[in-house]
Amino acid sequence: MDERDVYRAKEAMQSAMKKGPMRLALIIGAILVFFMFLNPWVQVGAGQRGIVLNFGAVQKDVLGEGLHFRVPVMQKVALMDVKVQKSLTNAAASSSDLQEVSSEVALNYHVIPDKANIVYQSIGIQFKERIIDPAVQEVVKAVTAKYSAEELITKRPAVSEAMRANLAERLMAHNIAVDAFSIVGFSFSKIFMEAIESKQTAEQLALKSKRDLDRIKIEAEQKVTTAKAEAEGLRLQKTNISPDLIELRKIDANLRAIEKWNGILPQVTGGGAVPFIGVGDIHKK
Repeated sequence: MDERDVYRAKEAMQSAMKKGPMRLALIIGAILVFFMFLNPWVQVGAGQRGIVLNFGAVQKDVLGEGLHFRVPVMQKVALMDVKVQKSLTNAAASSSDLQEVSSEVALNYHVIPDKANIVYQSIGIQFKERIIDPAVQEVVKAVTAKYSAEELITKRPAVSEAMRANLAERLMAHNIAVDAFSIVGFSFSKIFMEAIESKQTAEQLALKSKRDLDRIKIEAEQKVTTAKAEAEGLRLQKTNISPDLIELRKIDANLRAIEKWNGILPQVTGGGAVPFIGVGDIHKK
């Protein structure tokens, strides 16, 4: 081996040493890019839960809010909303007196967070169409059939509570909690509404007639009482009148006349005695 061969070998070794770290860096970078391409991280947002699937099989662990690691290819994470949701449903039913009733009810509900994996496994994410709406329809029909059409109006709070309790029990079996329930409105047939209006009008007229009759009766009783009081007063006065009382009142009248006299005798023409009313009576006394 001459000096040329030694020099060439030396250059080859230096070239290989320069390319080695760069090649290693490229390999590591490629691995990282491929790893990131597989998306090994999953983010669970606010009001959500993550259901872990190992090759499609639902696992017991439920991921809470935040950033979580998953094994690429092997694991997938399905997100489920566990916030309070609102459902507005129209339901047709019949009352106990066979009146057609159309109801509009509002329901607030949420999936129990710790049971999100069970809900996903048994129902899926379409639980409103599969569970909520049919349950509302069934409960409204069952409870409405226990009340008459008039009671549905007059006992509305009791009807609403009965529906809420029944619905809460049904949905809890599917790990769905009821937060609030309210009846937005009842509507009946046109014939029934006209009958209700006629009945209310008749009741108002009857109430007015009763009030007028009571007023007339009270006024008559007042007149009778007044007449009795006046008659009793006259009777007492008649009972208390006596000759002595009459004489005493005559003397009293004469004394008042004397008090008012100014001392001047009246001028009388044609002779005769000067009258002085009551003096003789006083003298006699």
